[in-house]
Amino acid sequence: MKIINYFFIFLYRIWFYILLSVPIIILFPVLLISILREKWYPFFFALARLWATIILFGMGFIPKIKRETRYKKGQSYMFVANHTSMADIMLMLYVTRNPFVFVGKKELVKIPIFGFFYKRTCILVDRTNPKSRLEVFKRAQDKLNQGLSVCIFPEGRVPDDLTVILDTFKDGAFRLAINHQIPIAPMTFHDNKKRFSYSFLSASPGKMRVKVHETLPTKILSMDDRRILNHTTHTIIEEELVNPTI
Repeated sequence: MKIINYFFIFLYRIWFYILLSVPIIILFPVLLISILREKWYPFFFALARLWATIILFGMGFIPKIKRETRYKKGQSYMFVANHTSMADIMLMLYVTRNPFVFVGKKELVKIPIFGFFYKRTCILVDRTNPKSRLEVFKRAQDKLNQGLSVCIFPEGRVPDDLTVILDTFKDGAFRLAINHQIPIAPMTFHDNKKRFSYSFLSASPGKMRVKVHETLPTKILSMDDRRILNHTTHTIIEEELVNPTI
């Protein structure tokens, strides 16, 4: 019975990569044009949200969103959430209308088709290279100066131990938010680990609950407050994971 179950999970995961690739192939000329100029990025972002929606519902993932706040149009934010799945990318795009740029790991560039646009529209970080982290900070500043928002998964990586509820947060997102005096916009993704974790034999359709928390202002904070802001954000997400309100 387990072998049959694993076979269907295998097919289900193959279906994910088909859904990931086919819309990009169909929209390739339009997507390519949309990344030629930085000022056209909002149009690319709208197409990315459509792509994310196709994948989520094509996989049978049904987002259920509870909002404590609504994001203001034209306002830049630092979007942060817990990170347990590749589906986190799609869910963040689905939930958020404000155009933002992902800060993501360099390894995803290797994914065929997806990697082409990922490399050209996201801020890539090589965790093994300290210089790369400094370059990430500079590029993120450029995007914020253009009026865009930034999304960082502050855990930095998906924990190898799937029993870990929430790993420690790195300071990068909070340094940038304080430096540019933009609000931290925390979200909690409840079900992504269960629906589509990085463990190959774990996948299933169903609800994907999202709690959109109140934003945390940074205008009165100094760089010395970054760890307090880090701890506050971590606590908000961890408490929601342990005691769900949705």
